[in-house]
Amino acid sequence: MPRRHPLVIGHRGAPGYRPEHSRSSYALAFAMGVDAVEPDVVATRDGVLVVRHENEISGTTDVADHPEFADRRTEKAVDGQRMAGWFTEDFTWDELATLRTRERIPALRPASATFDDAEPILRLADLLDLVRAASLEHGREIGVVLEIKHATYFAGLGIDLAALVERDLRESGSPASGLPLIVESFEGTVLERVRERGVAATYIHLIEADGAPADLVARDGAAAPTYAEIASPSGLDALVGVVDGISVDKKMVLDPDGTGRARGSAPLVSDVRERGLQLYAWTCRPENAFLLPEFRGPGGRAAFGDYRAEWELLRELDGIFVDHPDLGMDVFRPVS
Repeated sequence: MPRRHPLVIGHRGAPGYRPEHSRSSYALAFAMGVDAVEPDVVATRDGVLVVRHENEISGTTDVADHPEFADRRTEKAVDGQRMAGWFTEDFTWDELATLRTRERIPALRPASATFDDAEPILRLADLLDLVRAASLEHGREIGVVLEIKHATYFAGLGIDLAALVERDLRESGSPASGLPLIVESFEGTVLERVRERGVAATYIHLIEADGAPADLVARDGAAAPTYAEIASPSGLDALVGVVDGISVDKKMVLDPDGTGRARGSAPLVSDVRERGLQLYAWTCRPENAFLLPEFRGPGGRAAFGDYRAEWELLRELDGIFVDHPDLGMDVFRPVS
């Protein structure tokens, strides 16, 4: 990846303006100048990788409006969390291709919701084609930060996401084509399996502020190390040589003590740097609902607060995920 700091990564495209993971969301991110875009991938029943934040799709598609799929609604436990809805693994790709994308948080982003029901779901193969075409169109190399979702859950259904990721990358010509590629997941075991398959990429372990990785909970139960333990100095020691870096909830950098106020550079930053690892943070969003209290302004949850002051505190990191790529570029790539 280009070594400008930090990389500005369009989180699911430009979901501050268009429904996440839609074609227009990615096209807008490309036009706004991002260094890379981040697709999440889950699988269909027939082994197609589709670009969705979750395998439960009632909040991001019009599936509930399709009477032919009414009997597919069900309740499942995914990574220990029970939820009801429609799940990608219960559909073939041909069936999912009839659905259209929708804004996930319309109360906060009503303008984006005006684009509901206009565009189909993308496959990973489609997204890779879009990135390659955009790199040529805009005259710069645009990267892909590929997040693998719920790998242990899908393995329990007999679906190997590592194998599907390798297949789609190879068939698309990536990474042999030189497309800049980062592979990330909250589950370290799937990163190991993709790497063992010879996929040339930067490998990043995603870290939540709370809880424990689903793959380790499935393997070790209550003895599974927590995310906090993985992000500790000894936990980071164990990641050296296994992954290239970590990507964390931004509050772990901005507010590691949970006070609600930014305290400056967190110990995590120096701990990661001392071990030669890369450090990314997610997700920079300008709405008051997503800012630390001290950076919120008037106008309610959907209004923009002093996002610039908050984001400026993340400049020292290697990469930043943003929902509004133009704002991210303005903060992290100011025009002199």
